[in-house]
Amino acid sequence: MTYTYIQSPLEQFEINSLMGINAPLFGYAELSLTNIGLYFILALLVIVGFNVIASNNNKIIANKYSITQESLYTTILNMVETQIASPKVLVGNFIGMVPYSFAITSHLIFTLAVSMTILIAVTIIGFSEHGLKFFSYFVPAGTPLALVPLLVLIELISYIAKGLSLGIRLGANIMAGHMLTKIIGGFIYQIMAASPLMFVIGIIPLVLLVGITGLELAIAFIQAYVFAILTCSYIKDSLDLH
Repeated sequence: MTYTYIQSPLEQFEINSLMGINAPLFGYAELSLTNIGLYFILALLVIVGFNVIASNNNKIIANKYSITQESLYTTILNMVETQIASPKVLVGNFIGMVPYSFAITSHLIFTLAVSMTILIAVTIIGFSEHGLKFFSYFVPAGTPLALVPLLVLIELISYIAKGLSLGIRLGANIMAGHMLTKIIGGFIYQIMAASPLMFVIGIIPLVLLVGITGLELAIAFIQAYVFAILTCSYIKDSLDLH
């Protein structure tokens, strides 16, 4: 009897400890480096390394890396100016597309932490610009006095939901794409491993999988772009009280 073992598509999102020590802190707490922590560091090193390479060492003629960095800066600056971002989101999305790597932006612990940090920052900006007048953001113009408590509650829930949805949207899209790729890849492997004839037939869905992977690369960029656009939009709303 032959048994076929199929891995769960959710296994790729598991957080595993790579190394750890028992430190004499808070009753000998265990300090561990997990796979998500490793890829956080990797994403940070990619960003810092690219900036070091693009520094151009004060040369008059810019190199290609410096031109690329300036183009990215100009693009983000234009987004902020027209709407009124996060490079790590984009880098994290692209690193997650590398085979056998770890998609840090598929975890809500990361995406929600970033989105709620943005919401808190937007709130601080609103209070620093408008003071207590910022509370008028939660009261639509022309609202009858009797409806103010109800509408304030609704607007407050909506305001908090904006921060939550920003992170959930990013994490859900990245997770769904990786799960789809994992499931289709597993089926293709089972088909191609069945027999030489099925191996030839399996080339057709394999080509489709390559196309889906290309689509996932596009989605990785689009989700980072949407994340930056919505962040700029929230800042604009906080400044203009819209």
